[in-house]
Amino acid sequence: MLLDQMTMIGRRIRCDVEGFGRFTAFCLATGGWTVRGAGGYGRMKLLIPQLFQVGTRSIPVVALVGAFVGAVLGVEMFAQFQEFGQETRLGGVIHISVVKQIGPVLAAVMIAGRVGGAVSAELGSMRVTEQLDALRVMGSDPIRHLVVPRVLACLIMVPVLTVFSDLLGIGGSWLVVVQGFGVDAQEYWKFSSEFVSNWDVLTGLVKSVVFGLGIGLISCYKGFNCGTGASGVGRAATDSFVISFITIIVANFFLAQFMNDMHGVIYGYG
Repeated sequence: MLLDQMTMIGRRIRCDVEGFGRFTAFCLATGGWTVRGAGGYGRMKLLIPQLFQVGTRSIPVVALVGAFVGAVLGVEMFAQFQEFGQETRLGGVIHISVVKQIGPVLAAVMIAGRVGGAVSAELGSMRVTEQLDALRVMGSDPIRHLVVPRVLACLIMVPVLTVFSDLLGIGGSWLVVVQGFGVDAQEYWKFSSEFVSNWDVLTGLVKSVVFGLGIGLISCYKGFNCGTGASGVGRAATDSFVISFITIIVANFFLAQFMNDMHGVIYGYG
């Protein structure tokens, strides 16, 4: 019994290591084709439709989530700040939270759910119907023509949508706190400018770039390596979102620590 359990654990570890190796090779191949094909006109014809799918068609959901998150933070935090007579500082607290943490994470999660699953399902369907093999037979690398444009689209559009989400979150909090609760607008924006620095904005953008890269690579990899049949495609789409979500949460922690350390190195600690 013990020997069988150890064998199963060893087999599981071996499969995980092999999977990580395949994913690493997939990432290296994607990076290689990205560098070799940079600036090509044919690449732009493939990239622009993906920019539309990832970016433009994601605006409504990102705008809705960003605006209501900022509004909810204003509603929930106003009473606590009002107790201490610090309601004018509420804008600074909300804005720095949105710009550094909530905006990048929520925008990335929305993209992972709306785009990542769709990309995995699309590429998985192409794998099941042997369209990927057909591309290889015709001498065309599927990673070059299918993966690279989608990864680049996520890499470019997730930061753009993060900025959009941040602005809507700030607008939502302003609408609730200033227009709804009557906080002085001049004091509201004054403390906001004192709280939020250029480094905070940069931190959010760096996170969004890493999140976009992770979403693009994971969703494409899951699509390329999905199981057979409709169930395999559905499982790939689900795994794509779940793994992307976990990656976003874990990466957010390490990126927060890294950016704080970089801030201390550049500007000094304390």
